[in-house]
Amino acid sequence: MYKGILHTHTLVVTLFLFIYVIKTILLLSGKNDLLTVFSKKTRVFEMIVSTLFLVTGIYLTMKLPFGGKFDYLFYIKVIMVLASIPIAVVGFKRSNKILAALSLLLITGSYGIAEVYAKRKGAPKESNTLIAANDGKALYENNCVLCHGADGKNGASGALNLSATTLDIPSIATVILNGRNTMNKVDMSAEQADAVAHYVTEHLKGH
Repeated sequence: MYKGILHTHTLVVTLFLFIYVIKTILLLSGKNDLLTVFSKKTRVFEMIVSTLFLVTGIYLTMKLPFGGKFDYLFYIKVIMVLASIPIAVVGFKRSNKILAALSLLLITGSYGIAEVYAKRKGAPKESNTLIAANDGKALYENNCVLCHGADGKNGASGALNLSATTLDIPSIATVILNGRNTMNKVDMSAEQADAVAHYVTEHLKGH
């Protein structure tokens, strides 16, 4: 379900940005009549996209693994999105080019911050080179516990329940090194991935 919601959110965000780019271009170019026609024809569609944007965004936010030093980026993103909405409403209602452009800048900027946040959130707490290659527990805690949880059952950001996995050790190591579905590949050696896979199988799987 998480993967489907994530894809839906990405799609509606893209459509949302596309609509506002067109509206902003029309306003900035002084084509107010064309802007009025476009706004009327896309009003219902825009309402649906905006609603899906909000609903899927809230759902994904509830699934985020909070607790890292990069959480401030998420709050900046939320503030930018919330600020862009009233600015956009006023801007297009009054045909104010500056406010319309500012709103679009905030929306696109928040999207960029979201991408940075997602990448940094998945960064290991400390370099894996500082952890012994055979220390599966430490490697798991450094790279996996934020989403999977200490017991493997957390499920944040669509993470699977490791206690119920049917994968064997080689398969788990492969997923760690290559990623799968919403999980990105983890920056560690094959030996370290094997150690984590052993830890998951011996201490989390079936518990």
